[in-house]
Amino acid sequence: MRDPGQMDREHPTSASMAEFLRSARSRLTPQEAGLDDPGLGRRRVSGLRREELARLAGVSVDYYTRLEQGRSPSASAEVLDALATALHLDDAERSHLHTLARPQPARRRTRPRPQRVHPATWDLLDTLQQAGRPAFVLGRRLDVLAHNQLAGRLITDFRALPAAERNQARFVFLDPHARELYRDWTRVAADTAAMLRLDAGRHPDDPALSALVGELSIHSQEFRRFWSDNNVHQRTTGTKDYHHPLVGDLTVTYQALTPGDDPDQTLLIYGTEPASPSETSLRLLAGWGTETADAGTGSATARTRETHD
Repeated sequence: MRDPGQMDREHPTSASMAEFLRSARSRLTPQEAGLDDPGLGRRRVSGLRREELARLAGVSVDYYTRLEQGRSPSASAEVLDALATALHLDDAERSHLHTLARPQPARRRTRPRPQRVHPATWDLLDTLQQAGRPAFVLGRRLDVLAHNQLAGRLITDFRALPAAERNQARFVFLDPHARELYRDWTRVAADTAAMLRLDAGRHPDDPALSALVGELSIHSQEFRRFWSDNNVHQRTTGTKDYHHPLVGDLTVTYQALTPGDDPDQTLLIYGTEPASPSETSLRLLAGWGTETADAGTGSATARTRETHD
């Protein structure tokens, strides 16, 4: 057993960390954890017991119980890694656990600075538009900071919305179009709530984030359920399925990058498999109404640049 006396005793365990540990423990079954217990079939719940997780992580049951109840000093990096390994956390979840366990010192609350998209990123959005690749930039709280024209056609034109409503989470949970657009809306919604939860761990004192979570909780029962699951998610690469009202079903691949010097911005670039029906659909969408809609207006990315700068 690790000696709790080695722990950093400056800060109490955060309530968010305690909640995250409880949630992660409840999701991991004894079979997934590699436990061989003849009494598994008689359990009232499917998740691990506290004593089982403590044993797997190499800490005492009493110490882990105090961690999960928010009554213990914050854990060392060694213990956090042991818990993350025992809970089978992925990289994003492991990082989130460390973030929750190391809260930033309390500071005078100030209004966060507006996020700006770097000029080089605007140029990249234009280049991707010319290449037929939808792309957009997300900021803190999943705010949509910019997108090229094709991304607006594929998802929705966030430029047409009031600035306060240009947010991916608001779109997914509150816009009826999103439920028709995403073929697996439930998975997209769960991932969106999990990405917002990850942002909340990084910026626990953001009043705008608190207001957004409150708004979504009031207006969306599904958001309340996904938020209470305490999952975290960070997009890197993957696929997404759409049912578009103009071009029908298509599947896109995506890659997430960090542009410029702002770690709180994410550039999402979409593509399709070469010579696939989805590639054909995306090309059709790229050319839809171009002759009339774009005449004399300049690039959609340029107009977005004026909106945000």
